[in-house]
Amino acid sequence: MDEHIAASKAEPNALFTRARAAVSAGLRFARDVALPPLCASCREPLGDGVGLCAECWSKLSLIEPPYCARLGTPFAYDAGSGLLSMEAIADPPAYERARAAVRYDDIARALVQAYKYGDRLDLAPMLGRWMMRAGRELFEGADAFIPVPLHWRRLWARRFNQSAALAETLSSLTGIPARHDDLRRVRPTSQQVGLSKAARAENVQGAFRVPPAARVNVAGRRLILIDDVLTSGATANACANALLRAGATQVDVLVFARVVAPHRTPI
Repeated sequence: MDEHIAASKAEPNALFTRARAAVSAGLRFARDVALPPLCASCREPLGDGVGLCAECWSKLSLIEPPYCARLGTPFAYDAGSGLLSMEAIADPPAYERARAAVRYDDIARALVQAYKYGDRLDLAPMLGRWMMRAGRELFEGADAFIPVPLHWRRLWARRFNQSAALAETLSSLTGIPARHDDLRRVRPTSQQVGLSKAARAENVQGAFRVPPAARVNVAGRRLILIDDVLTSGATANACANALLRAGATQVDVLVFARVVAPHRTPI
């Protein structure tokens, strides 16, 4: 009964995302007529360009091979393909593979904060294109993109789900459908910022569920979970566990940025 009431209060993420995108597109057009394009990170004028200025682009840390085949965390040197980090062996995640476009450094943080908290939904196409490049190996055989859902209270407060907008961008680029209602956040959770790894895992435990009506869309499918940032992996793990319990055969994770420890040793 509680789930039914919560679901009835929530609008589908897809509806919010599309409505928000339409409004943002109109505002962006008006802004571009009156103002020159600005760097998405430092807000300096770009002239005729779009995206990042040369200085900010030079500081962006793209994640390239070699990296852990499971976690996607970069290695300091190339010891061969298919190798796993010590972290992946000692504490393997529920998801099969994780890939990220960039390290979560100063430039990536500025982009994510502008996108997530600054109403910069216009950044979704640029971030999505970088994610598509990083996640190409995940796309073959994938059945759907599943954005990490927001609880309906946070969705109302934020007005859009940043993960859903990225999933829509990736869907338009790859032809893989984005399914917004196959995974729900069934209880509110505290902000993960500042929590330890153990506290993060406890915070999201049991927070996600596949609705009974959506199980037919999940069972037997290979799914790609979409989010903006991967930190400890607690949220991605909780989502992957919910999807796997509903019968998904495999869950991969694709994000724009991920937190990377200074040194990763391949095994």
